[in-house]
Amino acid sequence: MSEDKPARLKYVLLGGAIALAVGLFVMLGPPQLLAKSETPDFCASCHIHESHYEAWFHQGAHRRLACVDCHLPNDNVATHYAWKSIDGMKDLILFNAGRVPDDIRITDHGRRVVQSNCIRCHEATVDMIDQNRTCTDCHRRLIHKNSGAMETM
Repeated sequence: MSEDKPARLKYVLLGGAIALAVGLFVMLGPPQLLAKSETPDFCASCHIHESHYEAWFHQGAHRRLACVDCHLPNDNVATHYAWKSIDGMKDLILFNAGRVPDDIRITDHGRRVVQSNCIRCHEATVDMIDQNRTCTDCHRRLIHKNSGAMETM
């Protein structure tokens, strides 16, 4: 088992290096690529996210926000772009390897990021409610699958 650790570490380091390279290319590469990659249309360009995009597009107040406003850490620029690179690379690898599940579920890390962003945007309101529950416990319609009057698969 311990023989697998060096091989796994090698793949983690390689993946990290690739994510860093892609992140730097997006940030320093062709003009407007970074800005375009922050738009919901960019996220929806992958057919796997089409139903999530449609659900977001038809929901209420959060339609003004981009995917990255909720789904990436926004506490500082470095963390935002680091996770943007990591998540983008993970999505790219899974998609090209044909390993994307039909039913995409948010990860525990993603759930914590979304919760943190809810609190960041709605700080004054959140101070008055039970902090032991997640925002989506009560606001289920903000989850893409249960958005507005639309129920997606």
